[in-house]
Amino acid sequence: MQRRSRGIQQGLLLLVFQVMQVGITNIPPVTLACLALNVWLFLNPMKPSYSLCLSVESCYEKKDWQRLLLSPFHHADDWHLYFNMVSMLWKGLTLERRLGSVWFAYIIAVFSLLTGVVYMVLEYTVAELLGQPAYKIYCAIGFSGVLFGLKVLSNNYNPGGHTNVMGMYIPNKYACWVELVMIHLLSPQTSFAGHLAGIIVGLMYTLGPLKKIMEACAGIFSFNTHYPRQQHYFNNAGYRGYQEDLFDRQPYQEVPRNYDVYTAGLTEEEQLERALRDSLRDRVGVNYGPRPYGFNIPPEDEMRRQRLNRFDRH
Repeated sequence: MQRRSRGIQQGLLLLVFQVMQVGITNIPPVTLACLALNVWLFLNPMKPSYSLCLSVESCYEKKDWQRLLLSPFHHADDWHLYFNMVSMLWKGLTLERRLGSVWFAYIIAVFSLLTGVVYMVLEYTVAELLGQPAYKIYCAIGFSGVLFGLKVLSNNYNPGGHTNVMGMYIPNKYACWVELVMIHLLSPQTSFAGHLAGIIVGLMYTLGPLKKIMEACAGIFSFNTHYPRQQHYFNNAGYRGYQEDLFDRQPYQEVPRNYDVYTAGLTEEEQLERALRDSLRDRVGVNYGPRPYGFNIPPEDEMRRQRLNRFDRH
């Protein structure tokens, strides 16, 4: 393992600042683990970048298959790491809470592997069609392809929304394609095929058979484990919500509940009156002390009789 040379890493410092702004306790566990893994491998890369990047020649022709697993989690420099991890942070905050941590981790693992495979297929196809062997040696590294796949998922769950792409509000269903072109125009050294591979994998999940295949595989390895429909969670920021079941098959159906256990059969008005009476009694320290603050709270039976008499008069 080789350590990266020490020095001021502005992108890394900005990433730490962004994480602190959100709050570590507010970041779902898989998202946080993914951020930590990428930062750790950036500071302590397993190999030099040229030995980790993914290409048809290095991975397929030379059978260096470990690049499929390692290349997504390594980055060329601190700014590459910063932009990818900030994007991962915001996508993870929404997607992991929606899908659940286990399924979200499953998606990241599958997308990381498949994005590399699709990338090599694209580069090999272009090289053969155009007769340009140079496409087989183009080397890609980084998490960008996986992020494009996650963006397809995020947009799929918000079909009517819009995304701000460099000041332009683009419908979500077109946002990935606009970003793909804009990034390539503004930064030509980025891997167009790598980003496109991520979009294709995301579409395979949302529109193609990938989701069903993943569900089938999860069913095989889960030993028929039942996943609950909703998993409630609570973090220090006070956010409360639910995570849909891992397969997200059925719309949410409200289950009727019997609240008599909590309300003792009282109406909302009766609960309010009882709470007010108990609060005032607590202030004076005895159940039948002097009337506090000028309020006269009659006994409960008397209140019921007054209410019935009022209804009888009308």
